[in-house]
Amino acid sequence: MADASPVEQELLLHGQRVSYREAGQRGRQAVLLVHGLAAGSLTWDPVLAPLGRRLHVLAPDLLGHGASEAPRSGDYSLGGFATGLRDLLVALDVERVTIVGHSFGGGVAMQFAHQFPERTERVVLVSSGGLGHDLALALRAASLPGSGLVLRSAASLTPPWMRHAVQRIAHAVGSVPRSDVDGVRAAWESFSDHGTRGAFVQTARGALEPSGQRLDGAQRLHLLSEVPVLLVAGDRDKVIPVEHTLGAHERLPGSRLEIFDGAGHFPHAEQPRRFAALLREFVDGTEPADGGREAVRRRILGLPAIPAPADDVAG
Repeated sequence: MADASPVEQELLLHGQRVSYREAGQRGRQAVLLVHGLAAGSLTWDPVLAPLGRRLHVLAPDLLGHGASEAPRSGDYSLGGFATGLRDLLVALDVERVTIVGHSFGGGVAMQFAHQFPERTERVVLVSSGGLGHDLALALRAASLPGSGLVLRSAASLTPPWMRHAVQRIAHAVGSVPRSDVDGVRAAWESFSDHGTRGAFVQTARGALEPSGQRLDGAQRLHLLSEVPVLLVAGDRDKVIPVEHTLGAHERLPGSRLEIFDGAGHFPHAEQPRRFAALLREFVDGTEPADGGREAVRRRILGLPAIPAPADDVAG
């Protein structure tokens, strides 16, 4: 069996450094994994190699996240991130993808599918943002004035040994899923970098407000009515209510719903074998969406799809 271990790669797009992880052989069906807010491509590490045995997997660090550049004047909107992903695919000569978005990355994935339907074969939303208004208090606070200064002070005044101790205690208590605790620590450590911290604040203020999520992608879910959609969530998610995913499934009757029992906000990291098998099965068992101009026009207008011609039957 060919080695499917992920490889760290880097390239310049519009003069800005973009980092991404790649697994699997080029030429296979491509999967694009999009991480959440204050995270990076490392969040996908538990599933990169298993997916890479059958698929071509790309997991980029969004602008201002991970090892990618964090320009002060970067475009940290959903549309900006979606365009950056399109540009990465063009640079790598990857025509179409199954796009998988986790948390905030789910909002980016939906935006990508809306902006670039010709490049979208399937959409997978994992504990996705943008499907409802409610949100954890800590994330809502990030949209408040002065949040950047608070994050800078907190990150500089919290030594590594203290962050590690808090992480160990939280693991021992067990009231919060381990992957959720690890995700919080990783985000907290990233805030010590000035550029990453600034990018986080700009992104959060564009997508969030003190009362909850600012953007409502559920209003445009009908544009995915003819796109194969897989919805995944953990039933212990304390960041984004699982009810958001259940509501999206009701709005998209043709979608597939998978709830991971016992999982929190990072079901792909907590149950990687199940997630990798599920995603491979979904890609293998569904036909890519029609990204042609007429199909997209009909979805935008809310017109029914044109039925596929029936197979000729020999008389």
